[in-house]
Amino acid sequence: MQKPVELIIFDWDGTLFDSVGQIVASLLVAAKTFDQPLTADAAKSIIGLGLPEVAQVLFPQVPELHTEILKCYGDHYVEHSKDDLWFAGVSEMLHDLKNQNIKLAVATGKSRRGLDRVLAQTQSQDLFEITRAASETKSKPDPLMLAEILDYTGISAEQAIMVGDTSYDLEMAQNIAMPRVGVSYGVHAIDVLQRFNPLTIADNIDHLHQFLTQQLKASEVA
Repeated sequence: MQKPVELIIFDWDGTLFDSVGQIVASLLVAAKTFDQPLTADAAKSIIGLGLPEVAQVLFPQVPELHTEILKCYGDHYVEHSKDDLWFAGVSEMLHDLKNQNIKLAVATGKSRRGLDRVLAQTQSQDLFEITRAASETKSKPDPLMLAEILDYTGISAEQAIMVGDTSYDLEMAQNIAMPRVGVSYGVHAIDVLQRFNPLTIADNIDHLHQFLTQQLKASEVA
């Protein structure tokens, strides 16, 4: 018998928030500032990881510059992302799910400072039961942040769904036996997401909203 879905956990960048382009642009500026080679594809591929892991993957040859590169990236991103918004339809989807008494949460590779800034920017602090940022736990795909969210809410992994646009999101959920949904409008391609056996891969917010609503109804019937 299928247990009812009680909790939906969302990644932030590239899943709820249309920020991928600016993240890539800011990483490229930081790399250029410190004369480090970096392509847009490489910069895009690491979105979802915590910032220390980003530096280790993209700039392994200059560990002594990681702190300065990340500060340069962060300063540029904050300055140039003030107009970034949720994808169209996200606000309606989140409010609809919350009105159905579903608990909502965020699990992100952002820092706590960065997440708090965009929660305020979108005035969405009250929508989420709990949010976890990579700077206060372990980076994806380690499932620690999901375990912490489950512990806080008292909900089991099988009664939750993780939604994300990267392999890091889906692998993290797989590592804790949590059902998962991919979205193809963010960072990673469909064939990459498919490797982690998602329930579905949504190609836009409307599709995602419809699928999550269907999952709630199916679990009610079960």
